[in-house]
Amino acid sequence: KPRDYTALAPLAVREIVYRLALGEQGGRLRQIALSAGRAHRIAKAIELVRKGYDKPLRIAGLARQLGMSTSGLHHHFKAVTAMSPLQFQKQLRLQEARRLLVAGELDAATAGYRVGYDDPSQFSREYKRFFGEPPMRDVERLRGHDEGAPSRLR
Repeated sequence: KPRDYTALAPLAVREIVYRLALGEQGGRLRQIALSAGRAHRIAKAIELVRKGYDKPLRIAGLARQLGMSTSGLHHHFKAVTAMSPLQFQKQLRLQEARRLLVAGELDAATAGYRVGYDDPSQFSREYKRFFGEPPMRDVERLRGHDEGAPSRLR
């Protein structure tokens, strides 16, 4: 009867999935399902770090939120992004600070505070380590002029 289909269809699907899981390709299917779940969790982790890049990153809290262990989060995050969650956050902060510096009237300390750094000297050190130059020298270069040359942007 047609109304029986709505009750029996989910049971039939479960039976098919069960038989596939127990079949000779079951291991491969389980691996695909697991990796898809991990990839989804890491995508969510990336999204959460991006949204809160300017706030302190609590790895244990992030892992808990994603239903992962901290070591699992580190391992799988690094497999996807080639960096740890903290390194990823630092890169986001520095790139956003650079964007703010090039686009506006902010000084380096203010840009550093805006992206989540508490210490301007720490921000400047990390900026130089990442981009190869101190913040304002890098900004001058990106704007297309040297510090001593007249500015084309002013």
